[in-house]
Amino acid sequence: MSAAVTAPAAGAPAASRGILLLLLLPGLVALVVTFLLPLLWLFRASFASSSVGALSGGDWTSESYTTVLFDPFYWRVAWNTLVLGFNVAIFAVILSYPIALFLARTQSRFRGVLTALAVAPLLTSSVVRTYGWMVILGDRGVINSTLQALSLTDGVIRLTNNSFGATVALIEILMPYAILAMLSGFGRLNVQLEEAAAMLGANRLKVFTRIVLPLSLPGVLTAALLVFVLAISSFVTPRLMGGGRVFVLGTEVFNEATVTLNWPLAAALSVMLLVLFSSIILLYQRALRALEV
Repeated sequence: MSAAVTAPAAGAPAASRGILLLLLLPGLVALVVTFLLPLLWLFRASFASSSVGALSGGDWTSESYTTVLFDPFYWRVAWNTLVLGFNVAIFAVILSYPIALFLARTQSRFRGVLTALAVAPLLTSSVVRTYGWMVILGDRGVINSTLQALSLTDGVIRLTNNSFGATVALIEILMPYAILAMLSGFGRLNVQLEEAAAMLGANRLKVFTRIVLPLSLPGVLTAALLVFVLAISSFVTPRLMGGGRVFVLGTEVFNEATVTLNWPLAAALSVMLLVLFSSIILLYQRALRALEV
């Protein structure tokens, strides 16, 4: 009688593993079809000898990687991409941190409404918001017109068609992502720890620097990583705000794929962008391990 009862229990783990694998199968198939296979094709296309070979296969050649690695122009493009990503990530996190901390701490009954308002810009296309920044920062935009009306400047201040305009627009566009990432990473914050520190004589500055900031750093790093990845892979905003004068990997991949029709070179630049992604993710993981220690 007892053997009959315990036999199903022994086979239960195996059955549960089978059910889990069956449930994971659709997601794994979708991941392979939508991510792994295109990634393999991209890698193969980067070694093709021509655009036709990128589609149908052909001779393998490293000509595209030779161009990318030994042409100073593409090294400048990679550097511009990194600088743009770091600037956007740093300023977006700095500006979003007080908002995210307030939303995480507030006990107001309007907390849900305030959170929705903070991420509401995501409901608007980034293209529309980029055009809005072109109106604000343009040569005849709101800022230049106001400065000239107040007689604060005689000429036009160049706020667009350069890296400054692209950086400002990307910061505003990506701030909602930073807020969401930090809200999800502020789970380690504990008000009781802050109250205990205050009772022991710590002022607000010490409470913030010794307790709040260290506990919130994982969320800050996650937000910085997310914003950085989105910034270096962006195309529309650098293209429009840069006026064709801001060269980053995203714009160059588009140009090579659609203008010059050099698909192998576009694929090689895309692989270069993936290498940047991987390097930053490795640094992020090491930073998280250091914080846990």
